[in-house]
Parts: sequence; structure tokens; C-alpha cells
Amino acid sequence: MRSPVSGGALAAPVSTHSPLHSNPSSTRGHLARATVTARTLAGAALVVGAGMGALPAWAEVSPALDRFSISAGGFYVKPEFGTRVGTQYGTLDTGGNLKAGSATLPRVSAELLLFDSQGLSFDYYRYKRTWSDSANGSFGLGGGSNGQGPTTAAADVRLQTELEFAKLAYKWWMGSGNTAVGLGAGAAYYRLGVNASGNARVGNESRGFSADASEDAIAPLLEFGVRHAITPDLRLFADASGVWKKSGKAHGSIYNAALGVEWFPVKNVGLVVSYGVTDIDLKYNDDVDARLRVKLPGPSVFVKARF
Repeated sequence: MRSPVSGGALAAPVSTHSPLHSNPSSTRGHLARATVTARTLAGAALVVGAGMGALPAWAEVSPALDRFSISAGGFYVKPEFGTRVGTQYGTLDTGGNLKAGSATLPRVSAELLLFDSQGLSFDYYRYKRTWSDSANGSFGLGGGSNGQGPTTAAADVRLQTELEFAKLAYKWWMGSGNTAVGLGAGAAYYRLGVNASGNARVGNESRGFSADASEDAIAPLLEFGVRHAITPDLRLFADASGVWKKSGKAHGSIYNAALGVEWFPVKNVGLVVSYGVTDIDLKYNDDVDARLRVKLPGPSVFVKARF
């Protein structure tokens, strides 16, 4: 039998080079191409780096502002308030100069800075007071003692007033130096509650009465603020805000203004002291007509954490 590679058949040529060895000229070509590629990549990196250096950097944040901060404390007030409530016998009006004694309202606020010059601000507090005294009201006790129209009567009155308030605003800050001025717009949520009960007396006749009004609402909000850093750890601020709603069951206005100072004995934790005035004038119109008029002047003290 013939061998398959002998006789008339031609054997395929066999390479004399081992696969583990390469041609020197080929190796020099690969090295040359690798060198060119490395130089090209290095040049591209330099171009990209130069381009990145030419791009505008993020604006420096004012030392009067924080990237994020949260404050918790109390608002010490001596409320001055007046309430008008419709009852089944007529309208009870306490006037606007009642003193409810001092109170400390819990308060929480927070600020978040976005894009170096814009951010969010949040504030929450709750006011709740009970007041008992005597007052004058115009009550229609069966048409009055003479059967004609309402009769003015003295009444032992117990009033419960409650206001829960929260606001969230988007702010634009101007200024990158030690002073920054901010304008904000957003929404406020408030819940109004008024309860009146007592006994009205005309002569020997006495009638018990009660009325309750409760409603919540969302209203547009505007804010203005100024921040000034004396040093990074000692800063002054002024804030003002206004809420106004002209329609709905619970409508009216809430205004607030405050001046204060921030001091940070350590880098991220500080003390905030301010004096503010909150003016509340809300009306409730439904099955019961009511009005709550409250002024809350007083100092606030907060512990503030900044990041």
C-alpha cells in the first residue's frame, strides 16, 4: 500500500518556524504600532484634560449657606388672639385682645441647597391653646326676653383654638460672597380648628351653646431671606414669608418675620437664636362661621445641624 504522502501525491509544505517564535521584523512592526497608539491615546487624554479644564467650574457656595441643614427647637410666645364663632343662638365675639398666657411651640425647619444657588426650605409648627373666661355675645334666645330680636348676654366661655402649619418652598439664592439673598415660592399647608362652648345668661334664663369649626387647606407661599456670614461659624439672618388664600372654607392670611443669629461652636452643630412675629388671620365659612385672629411674638431657640 502506498503512503498518502509518497508517490504521485505531493505533501503540504511544513513550516520550519515554531509557533512560539515570531519573525523579528514582525515584532518590530507590532512595537512601532503600539508606540503610535500609546502616543495617540496620550495626546487624546491631554486634549480631553485641557477641555475639561476649560469648562466652567461649579460656583463657589456662599459661606452664609449650607448644603443641608436641619433645626429643631421651640418658639416661645405670648399669644394675643381673638375668636368669633357662630353658635345656634347667635355670634360670640371675644374681641382681639385676649391673653392666653405664654406657651412654647415645637418647631422644625430644614434647608437643602441644589445646584449651588437653588434649594428647598421647609418649616413646621403647631399652635394649640385653651382659654376660659367670660365674654359678651349677641345671642337670639328665643327672640330675646321681649321676643324681639337678639339680646346681648354675658357668657361663660371655653375656647379651644388650634393651628397646624407647614410650608415647603423652592428658593433662588443670589450672591457667592459673605452675603446671600434668597427669593422663594411654594405652598403652605394649614389646619384650623376652633371649638367654643359655654352658657349664655339673660336675666334668669340660661342657655347652653357649642360650636365647632375645623378645616385644612393648601395655599400659595412667597418667601424672602437674607444670610450674612461674619465668619463661617457666626452668621446673621433675616426671613419673611406670606401665605394668602382668598377662597375655600378656611381662607385668610399667615405672615411671618424673624431676625436671628447662628453660632457654631463645633463644625457641624450650632445654636440658633431669633426673634419673630407670626400674624394669623383665618376665617372659616360653612355650616358654622368662625374667625381666628392670633399674633405670636417671641423668641425662638434651635439646635442646628449642618452638612
